[in-house]
Formats: sequence, structure tokens, C-alpha cells
Amino acid sequence: MANPIRDTSAGQLLRAVGFKSWLAYPEELPSFEPQQMPAVPETLPVTNIEDLEKTLSKIATKETASNGLTSESSSEKDVGEAIVVSWTSNDKDNPRNWSQGKKMYTLTLINLYTFVVYLTASIITPTAEFIVKRYDVSIVMASLGLSMYVVGYGLGPMFFSPLSEVAWIGRNPPYLYSFIVSFAMSIALCFVDNFPGIIVLRFLQGFFGSPCLASGAASIEDVYDIYSAPYGYIFWVGAMYCGPAFGPLLAGYAVVSNWRWPLYEVVIMASIILMFLPFLPETNPNTILLSRAKRLRKATGNKMYLAVSELKPLRFGAALTEAMIKPLEISVKDPAIAYACIYGALVYATYYSFFEAFPLVYLGVYRMSLGAMGLIFAGLVIGCVVAIITYAVYLRHYFIPRSRKYHEHRGHPVEQEEWLRPGLIGVWGLPVGLLIFAWTARSDIHWIVPTIGISIFATTSFWTFQSLVCYVALAYPRYVASLFAANDFCRSMTAAAFVQFSRQMYMNLGIGKGVTLVAGLSVIGIIGMHGLYSFGPYLRAKSKFTG
Repeated sequence: MANPIRDTSAGQLLRAVGFKSWLAYPEELPSFEPQQMPAVPETLPVTNIEDLEKTLSKIATKETASNGLTSESSSEKDVGEAIVVSWTSNDKDNPRNWSQGKKMYTLTLINLYTFVVYLTASIITPTAEFIVKRYDVSIVMASLGLSMYVVGYGLGPMFFSPLSEVAWIGRNPPYLYSFIVSFAMSIALCFVDNFPGIIVLRFLQGFFGSPCLASGAASIEDVYDIYSAPYGYIFWVGAMYCGPAFGPLLAGYAVVSNWRWPLYEVVIMASIILMFLPFLPETNPNTILLSRAKRLRKATGNKMYLAVSELKPLRFGAALTEAMIKPLEISVKDPAIAYACIYGALVYATYYSFFEAFPLVYLGVYRMSLGAMGLIFAGLVIGCVVAIITYAVYLRHYFIPRSRKYHEHRGHPVEQEEWLRPGLIGVWGLPVGLLIFAWTARSDIHWIVPTIGISIFATTSFWTFQSLVCYVALAYPRYVASLFAANDFCRSMTAAAFVQFSRQMYMNLGIGKGVTLVAGLSVIGIIGMHGLYSFGPYLRAKSKFTG
């Protein structure tokens, strides 16, 4: 039973405190012989790093070609006879060769982690009126409980995701240790009784809970190949979409008896995630290979066993700076990524503006209770579920089979722009759904009609966002975690701003005109998505970041 937990944080802790023999790696067994290790492909006679890299490029697999941390120059050093530690096609330690059960466990835990973090953002919204009365603040100030959490989880991945790309750190430490701090902030929120303290703790709660919001995509990329990863992205994006909708649903009735109950619910859900998170397997291939190289050096006494990530050693500060700056540079200089950031930010901000619009419509116009209004958010969940099912059917029965045949016949995958096809339809549904909501949210029209508009928005925005996720991940695999961190930062900052001004906009313009204004902005996405599909190959050919 050693293997299932050996590469988890819990397994590494047990090894450190004296259970190493129970959780031993093959290289640590008395019967180990170096030639038994399939991940040691061959001996490379080289004299400097540049020659080693040139030779390695002929034998290394795509998964281990780079850890995303590079430098313009490197000092020469004599490495002698270097033995490069890499994968073989059936290497059991390669995350892409794990059993389906282990892959599903990893994916499920990451998705639940993501779901809880996003749910925690919105679960505080039904408490706004209670906070206004208790702490004598305005409703706009009370909205800071949501917006500062969003700011926190927008900033967090900018630091934690680059850390996860560093080979000697990996994915798990940022996931686990940051979530422990977030859990502590969640407990503190249950007891603090002043408004500034609540806002500061909400920011810290979001900041330290955030790594999965960007690195989750990288973990999926680690485990699944190009034709399986999109299925993983479906459920990860689904957790991202459904989480905020479930917050008011859970809190709507609980808040009536005690306004702190939503905060207690967060602690309960976070504690469940925290029980399982130490048993999440490490997925970063560079981290796994680096650990293997270190064990081989210790077992054999041969210092020439090298992981790919050791070929260009960078100081931690330089490595972290490179991983943080490069995604921002891509987001600014690459038109395709810039569009994905801007349009994704608009869609996301529109979603979060519903937390300000819904009380005006369903409490003000339709005179619903807080609990009943929470149920309205089920319209977003229904739209998301419809989108997940239809997108999965599209992948399974049309796109993936067609793409595999294309790959077999042409010798290369389909163009990345083909992944945008569902988004070409989805972008039209966003303004349609918003306009239905805008102009049917009246007392003389049944509440189900504007709710249908919200469901249309949820379904089509999911198709659009999912298409962009696949496009970015496949076009820029080298910086997946950090690039999604930059994207998350852009989305979160825009959403936080919308939360703060959208209520006043809707009150001054009215729901009809206010939402119509947002729908008008979403029309820009139609032009952008079709332009990206048409001119994407040209833009990627000109980009120095792709590949």
C-alpha cells in the first residue's frame, strides 16, 4: 500500500519521520540495480551544458523538455559523463501513465478544491444586509466582503502558480500549505467582530486559497494528454462556474437564523478538503524526475545522474522572476492571449455583477425571500450543467474522433483554432441571454423568464470560456500554470471592480438599460472570437511564445 501515498505530501512527511522503509522507492531497495530504471535512457558524453542540451533534445520526451524556467545565458561547466533521467513510454511514475482511478482521484480532488474556493467567494453575499445593520456601513462597503476576496484570489496565483512550476517545489506545496493558511483565516472569520477585520481576513482567505484557480489547469495538463485533457478542463471550468452560484444557494436560508452561518459552512467544507489534500499525488513531471535523479545519485554514488530541470540551474529568485514576468509579457504582447484575458474578464465580471443585480430584481421586483433568491442561482447551475453535457458529447462523438484521425493522417494535431468552434456559437448567446434578463425582469412578467435568460448566458459563456481554456493551454503549454495565473488576475480585478460599481449602475440606469450596456460590451467578443479563429494561425506564426 506504499505506492498510493508515497508521492503525496502525507507520504513524504511519513518518510521524513521514520517510515522510509515502508514507503521506499525502487532505487532505495537493496535489490536495486541502475539498469532496472527505465527512466535512465542512456549515457551522454558531453563537456558543457550546451552540448548536453543539444544531445538531450534528440532523446528527451515532450513532457520533460522544459520546466518553463529558462535563462538567456548560462555559465559553462564540466559535467563529464551525464546520465539524463527521463521517461519511457510505459513509465509508471509518469502521471500520464497512472491508472484511471488515480487520475480520476487527482482530478476530482482538484475540482472540489476549486469548487469550494469559488463557492466561498459568493457565500457571504446574503449577509450584506446584516453586515450593513451590525457595523453601520453602506451596502457598497458591505460588498467589499465579496470584492476583496476576489482581489485576493486574483493576486494569489501570480505568486503561487510560478512556484508550482519550479521543479524542486512542485504543485503540492503551494496547494497544501497555502490552503492551511486559508483554513486558519476561515476559522478566524467566525469570531472576528469588526468590519475592517472581516475585510482583511476575506482578502487573506482568498489570497491563500487561490493556487488551484490557475495551477489546476497545469495539474490536468500534467496528467492527461492533448485528447484527454479537455475532458478534465470541462469539470474544472464547471467547478469554477458552479461554485459562485452555489454560495447564495447554501447561505440563503442559513443566514436568517444567524448571519455567521455561511462562515461556519465554509469551515466545514474547507475542513473536508484539508483532510484529503495531503493525499494529493504530485503531478509536476519535472519535480518527479528531479526527485528520481537525486535518489539515483544517492543510491549509486554517481553524481552524473541529472534531471532535465538541472541542465540550466537557476537561482530561486531568478527562476521565480522568470516564471512571473513571462506570462505577463505574453498576456500583453501576444494578441491571442490579450483577447482571451480581456474577453474572459468581461464575461467573468458580468457573472459577478449578478450578485448585485439579483437582489434588485428578485428581492425588489419579485419580492422573494433571501432563501428563494438563493434558489434563483440554480439557474446558473442548470445552464452550466447543460453546457457540460453538450460540450462533453461534442468532444466524445465529434471533435476528438475527428482530431485523432486528422493526427494519424497528417502526422500533426489539428490547428489550435479548431478548439474555438464551440466558442464561435457561444459568443452569440451571451448578449441574447443578457438582453432577455434585462427586459423581462418586470413585475408583470413571471420570474422564470429572466431566469431563463440567465441560464442561456451560463450555458453559452461556459462554451466560450472552455474553448479559450483549451486554446491557451494547447498553444502555450510551456507556461500553463503561470499563464492562467495572469488570466485569473485580469478576470478577478475586473470582477472586483464590477462588484463595487454595478449596483449603483443598475440603480441609476435601471436593470434594463444597465444590463443592456453590459450586453453591448459582450458584442465585442463576437468580433474578437471570430477574428481569433480566422487569423489565429497567422498570429501564432508571428508569436515568439508559442510551442
